[in-house]
Amino acid sequence: MQFLKATGLLLLLQGALAVNASTVLPSPTNRRLTTLPDIPSPAGPLKPTSHLEPFANVTGSLDDHGVCQCSVYLPDTAFPVDRVERIEILAQQLSVKFDIEISKVSQYTKDIELYEKRILNLTKKIEYLEKTSVSYTELDFQLIRLEIQEMEKLVTQLKVSLSGNNVIVEQLYIEIKNLSLMVTEVESLDKHNILAVRREIASLQRKLQDCEASRNQSTNHYFPPGTCSHGGIVNVSQPYMVQLNWRGFGFKQGGWGRYSSPLAPGKELYWVAPLTSARYIEYYRLHESFDDLLLFKYSKEYRYQYGDGSGAVVYNNFMYFNVYNSRDIGKLDLNTNTLVLRRALPNAAFNNRFSYAGVSWQDLDFAVDENGLWVIYSTEASTGNIVISKINETNLEVIDTWETRQYRPSVSNAFMVCGVLYATRIVNTRKEEIFYTYDTNTRTEGRVSIIIDKMMETIQSADYSPIDRRLYVYNDGYLVRHDLTFQPIIPA
Repeated sequence: MQFLKATGLLLLLQGALAVNASTVLPSPTNRRLTTLPDIPSPAGPLKPTSHLEPFANVTGSLDDHGVCQCSVYLPDTAFPVDRVERIEILAQQLSVKFDIEISKVSQYTKDIELYEKRILNLTKKIEYLEKTSVSYTELDFQLIRLEIQEMEKLVTQLKVSLSGNNVIVEQLYIEIKNLSLMVTEVESLDKHNILAVRREIASLQRKLQDCEASRNQSTNHYFPPGTCSHGGIVNVSQPYMVQLNWRGFGFKQGGWGRYSSPLAPGKELYWVAPLTSARYIEYYRLHESFDDLLLFKYSKEYRYQYGDGSGAVVYNNFMYFNVYNSRDIGKLDLNTNTLVLRRALPNAAFNNRFSYAGVSWQDLDFAVDENGLWVIYSTEASTGNIVISKINETNLEVIDTWETRQYRPSVSNAFMVCGVLYATRIVNTRKEEIFYTYDTNTRTEGRVSIIIDKMMETIQSADYSPIDRRLYVYNDGYLVRHDLTFQPIIPA
């Protein structure tokens, strides 16, 4: 606009001057302009008026070409281009911020709609709990409370992020608080006292477990060696791991135990026989005491070729085992490591025909108890069911035989206590269960449930010692023992 005014003024000056003139417009650096030819005015030459008074008459000069030159200074400032640019930049920044705020409001609107739906859903759940008689647990209330706390946290963050008028968010926050109070009230109004009953049941269960643990830890009744005046096994202690077998972890199959003899009940002698190639009794060691066993200090180390499987026992200074690739019983003198007697067990299946579940080549499993030497096996005539025979340890002849109805390959191991067979089965990789008994004294079967905890997955052999009434277990290469608890016979 100022530029147009300046142009008009120049035209007026040209009309007022009698000769051609040139003007220089004010600028950061004065520029010389040649005046346009005279433009005649209809009213004649212009004279200065009141609105032109700020312009003073100046003296001009003629150049070589006869053109009049003069300088004119305009009082108004130049057009503010720099200010317009700053205004445009500020307007652009405000536009970007406005778009961002609009997008936030849009997102907050979506969040609020989502929270409203969740509150409605929770309200329906609580109304359902109030109206129905379906039992509900404390977990239901805890889950609802977690959802409410999550929404409360999000709405609190939303309140902080929003500034100015946030009536909707405040209303949402109040509804969530009211919902939390409603849940607490519903739980307190538990009409059927279900939560109280459940808590009481849990308390009674804990008391029952404490009572059971106390019973299991009760003092074991003492029974003199060789006596059977008890009611049988009622509990097996936690495993006590003695050590890894002397040949190493690779020898997972084998057997171990304590010397048993009614003639010398106080004598200590421990034997350990890891199997070669998971089948053959080849090397075995004898330890004169438990301390020697712990220190791997042995009195004798022998080699014999060969016994079959991990069913061997030591009784009265002899080792009894299944002779390799036969149904024969071998009697080995531990003093000289010589086979003093060998006799076939009539009709016994062999060569892994009816071995235990998970344990190979144990067709003949020998056992020792208060009554002497036993062998546990199967025959083709028994169709794989367990057969028990009492053996004369002097000449290896069969004294008596009992046939059971328990299928041997479904049993993981077995041992004898006071003429009673105890058979185990696998529960999982860390537990086995004594589940079956057969009393040779009364020829009766029984069902029990006594858990045996394991250190490793497979019990390769289990041998009972009547000297200390402990169970010696060869557990995947580790020597483990258990204390046994017996039921006392209460006089009538």
